[in-house]
Amino acid sequence: MAVDKTDWVLGTVLAQQAKARGAAPFLQFHDGAPVSFAEADAVGNRMANALLAMGIQPGQRVGVMLPNSLEYCYVWFGLSRVNAVHVAINTAYKGVFLTHVLTNAGAEVMFMHPDYLPWLADIEADVPALKTVIVPGLNDQAPAFKRIALQPFDALLESPPDPVDVPVHYSDIAAIMYTSGTTGPSKGVLMPHAHNYLFGLGEVDNIRLTADDVYYICMPLFHANAMLMQLYGALIAGCKAVIVTQFSATQWIDDIRKYGATVSNTLGVMNEFILRQPPKPTDADHKLRLLLAIPVTEEIVATFHTRFGIPKIIEGFGMTEVNIPLYFPLDEPERPGSCGRVYEKYFEMAIVNPDTDEILAPNAVGEIVVRPKEPYCFMQGYNAMPEKTVEAWRNFWFHTGDAGRKDEDGYFWYIDRIKDCIRRRGENISSYELEVVIGDHPDVAEAAAIAVKSDIPGGEDEVMAVLVPKAGASPKPEDILDYCTPRMPHFAVPRYLQFVPELPKTPSHKVQKAKLRERGLTPDTWDRESVGYKVRR
Repeated sequence: MAVDKTDWVLGTVLAQQAKARGAAPFLQFHDGAPVSFAEADAVGNRMANALLAMGIQPGQRVGVMLPNSLEYCYVWFGLSRVNAVHVAINTAYKGVFLTHVLTNAGAEVMFMHPDYLPWLADIEADVPALKTVIVPGLNDQAPAFKRIALQPFDALLESPPDPVDVPVHYSDIAAIMYTSGTTGPSKGVLMPHAHNYLFGLGEVDNIRLTADDVYYICMPLFHANAMLMQLYGALIAGCKAVIVTQFSATQWIDDIRKYGATVSNTLGVMNEFILRQPPKPTDADHKLRLLLAIPVTEEIVATFHTRFGIPKIIEGFGMTEVNIPLYFPLDEPERPGSCGRVYEKYFEMAIVNPDTDEILAPNAVGEIVVRPKEPYCFMQGYNAMPEKTVEAWRNFWFHTGDAGRKDEDGYFWYIDRIKDCIRRRGENISSYELEVVIGDHPDVAEAAAIAVKSDIPGGEDEVMAVLVPKAGASPKPEDILDYCTPRMPHFAVPRYLQFVPELPKTPSHKVQKAKLRERGLTPDTWDRESVGYKVRR
């Protein structure tokens, strides 16, 4: 029987919880006063009325480039109420990375923190569609723009709190989030309201999130993990969410204790950084009942249990495109390294031969593929990239580009990536966009970006750029990175540089990155960490 998704809309859920839970605390940013469900609902209405007064229309794309903050939440609520599309932008994006997102989305209006305005000023001429930028804390230190108009944020919250009458359906596009490109720019994932809701519902169903929980959120809200799994999950469950600006390994367990958190998520190298901190007598003094940690090893799980006394540590698997189709069952004995079993009410999954798409036998390594059982609980394609949508959807399966296996008991195990992509510190990096930046350096003729394994357990990848200098040029590594730093996110700046006379290529002149990865680090590879080069943010 089909699932009734009528109420799977953010504004509807917020209104329902405001009616049901009223003055109960919902949002707390750092040590600020908690915002109740009723107050959050009222602010969402204020934002919605302000957006309507500005002329924002249903389906219009609005960029949001804000750090973790209450303002971020309020914008999210308001955009949903007027059926506009929330274009979530990584707060480290600058240069061609930021230009691509704004032009691909076609954003005419965006919300932006004042610290990022200089990056926008640098590309103003390259984003002609953008007309208005709304800035929290706008002051006279903002850079001058020739064409883009800046408006203060606070005035929007003075709009009336009356509910707005804008129809919103669960099939409507709620957000666009960008994932890394390989042979092209980052792809904008079109995410319907039902897809977004299911990220949060999955938390309620699979980690048994309830109104008694307190969710500690230290990941960036512009990613689906924090915004949809954690914050939306807290809203659906009716529990309190404590949001901090960013992850701090030194503060993590102290924050868990201070805020009375019962649930939290970690990703990638976060686990290793937490365990590197000096042990303290108070490490196990907290209320944390569950940590959703992706990925973890047997050693990491054992240390979290013994040192921090966390009762349950589980893993999962998901992507912005496909939601979270795998969770490890709470009542099953732990199998560190396993992503868990299929969330069968909403998804089907398989391991297939990446060349033929034929389903493989248990324990055979192949590509992880997934498809939804419910309409609009999956991405609706890549924005303005139909060929990439078709490429990902083959033979009735979405191809994740990740290698894995499925054992005889139905548990999935992630192995590695198949696609030519780079993932560092929890961020997917477009090798294409990175190569565009480096390739524009006056002393560089060609550039290829690849992933090399990190020397930090669980740390995913490090970035290496293989460069062909122009004839007669002898660029210094530091000069290359000095050029990169103001033009790309800090996490994308390469750690390793190799200078070569030519890049290996196919007869059709495509760079053979597999050969570069196979060669890996060589004695003449330059490592910025070995010379103490620090990347500025």
